Amino acid sequence: MDKLGKGWFSELGVMWPGQCMSLEVEEVLFQGKSDFQDVLVFKSKTYGTVLALDGVIQLTERDEFAYQEMIVHIPMCAHPNPKRVLIIGGGDGGVLREVCRHDCVEEIVMCEIDKMVPEVSKKYLPTVSTHFEDPRLTLLIGDGCKYLESQEAAFDVIIVDSSDPVGPAEVLFEKPFYTSMRRALKDGGIVCTQAECLWLHMDIIKKLITESKELYKTAEYAFTTIPTYPSGQIGFAICSLRDNFTASVPQRTLTSDKLRYYNDKVHAAAFVLPEFARKVLQ
Repeated sequence: MDKLGKGWFSELGVMWPGQCMSLEVEEVLFQGKSDFQDVLVFKSKTYGTVLALDGVIQLTERDEFAYQEMIVHIPMCAHPNPKRVLIIGGGDGGVLREVCRHDCVEEIVMCEIDKMVPEVSKKYLPTVSTHFEDPRLTLLIGDGCKYLESQEAAFDVIIVDSSDPVGPAEVLFEKPFYTSMRRALKDGGIVCTQAECLWLHMDIIKKLITESKELYKTAEYAFTTIPTYPSGQIGFAICSLRDNFTASVPQRTLTSDKLRYYNDKVHAAAFVLPEFARKVLQ
């Protein structure tokens, strides 16, 4: 839940007990309830426009690129030639924007369960939701889990931009979902999913990586830093069906003057874990 009052937004949640992120609010731009969740957009004093779902910050204009670039370019650059990409979630359009930077991509399918999120993002976050008109995109408003049930050997890369495992996103952290993604990958395909924070969710991360190693040839954890996510850090589970695969080694170089966080060295460094995490996950 969130507290919005006295000029401040405070992010209160069961996933980070005893702490919260607070941002000073200049103006509430949108507040509504979709079929799935509460949707809030406000202009903050220091982080620009903010999107929050069920009281949890999804992105801010100031730091969103640190998450969007890393969740996309790590798996995309680890694949030698990704042509068909599936995005599950990501209704704000940030992941889509970054996928579209890869000229080798021929087709993008996005499954977003909540139609209000892209509608609101197009209006209030125009620098994020820039590529909904890209001709390579097929946008499906519906359940990504159900969509995957009908897919087999269909995608080179699958990117899951989910919220935390509470509410509608809970199933996206369960083994059956990872099994469905495995079936939907082409030979040599790569999965990248939002995989929570080392400082707060080591139990969730350990379970996720352990179960993924039972399904995929490799499963690794990488991370990025981002100030408005709980504890300033969030990670990704990178899973692959490729033999002799190391996700930390880019297979391709992405050159763009619009990148603000990702580069080859940051890609490799994202897999270097602090000792307390390395002992648990490796």
